[in-house]
Amino acid sequence: MPSLVGSEMCIRDRVCLVITLTTLLLWFSQKTSVVALSQVASGICAAFVGPLIAGITLGLARQRGFSAQMGKNEAFNHAGNFFTALMAGAIAWYWGIGGIFILMACTTLLTLVALLAIRGGDIDDDAARGIEAASTPSLPGFAILFRHTPLLIAGVTLMLFHLANAALLPMLSMRIAAAPGHLNPGLFAAATVIISQVVMIPVAIRVAGSIDKYGYWRCILLALLIMPIRAALAASSDAPAMMVPVQILDGLAAGILGVAVPSFIVSLLRGSGHVNAGQSVVMLMQGAGAAMSPALTGSIAGLYSYATAFGVLSVIAIVALMVWWRSAPLLTVSASPPIGESGQ
Repeated sequence: MPSLVGSEMCIRDRVCLVITLTTLLLWFSQKTSVVALSQVASGICAAFVGPLIAGITLGLARQRGFSAQMGKNEAFNHAGNFFTALMAGAIAWYWGIGGIFILMACTTLLTLVALLAIRGGDIDDDAARGIEAASTPSLPGFAILFRHTPLLIAGVTLMLFHLANAALLPMLSMRIAAAPGHLNPGLFAAATVIISQVVMIPVAIRVAGSIDKYGYWRCILLALLIMPIRAALAASSDAPAMMVPVQILDGLAAGILGVAVPSFIVSLLRGSGHVNAGQSVVMLMQGAGAAMSPALTGSIAGLYSYATAFGVLSVIAIVALMVWWRSAPLLTVSASPPIGESGQ
């Protein structure tokens, strides 16, 4: 069987380049067709990033060290988002929007340099697929993923979570922008990114060290508990200051899920050889929920009010919480972290 390392590296490099090139198209043209092409191409490529990073991380750190390494990955990811947002704001202020495209090209080059520093020999092909033994018997087909009840429960739960979560910040931004005499929308958008990303950095590291103690189910439960509270806060007021606690809670939930969910799936599917495909299935369900969220929330806000829309999001988040809670016996038995997994 050909090595997975070369193909993973090749796909990953091409994904980075395509995302950057399609975004650079917007520098030269803002036609509707060009914008649509850029967004579609970027969306398709972005769908590869999560499973690729998870697979490479699993191949490098193996099952036992996966959560600890994912915590570091996510912390650096959020730190990169934070500093890039700051640099993009400064560049746009001094040189205009065009400078942001140059920044993107530079970050892509730096990403490719970092990727070249990963030695192919350090990645275990079998471990990257979730195969634990060198002499594994015949592996099950991909159909097992759609018969794997705990995996599907996780997917449905996260689909509901993102159905409630994805539109919350855009709707809150619109609500505040519509109110007279409030903050500049640009400053508001920048502040929302900075607050949540700053919170996510320590949370990602902390969660990686807490999985041994509390388990995947409890860590994910905590993130699910946060969402109804966040939606209720958003519904309570259109004051700009409300953005601060809402985004702090967003950082807490996203920081937890970014580490706990991939680690949970790795544990669920260990030995199957389809860990990365399982990550993709769950990401597909998450994406479906996130895609439906703006249309649902916007329709409710248009027919009734922003407060009603946020109330509906809170109810959806509670449904996600109940699905996860009622499935506790099955989920806690199906996936438990290996002793010392967090590397602590």
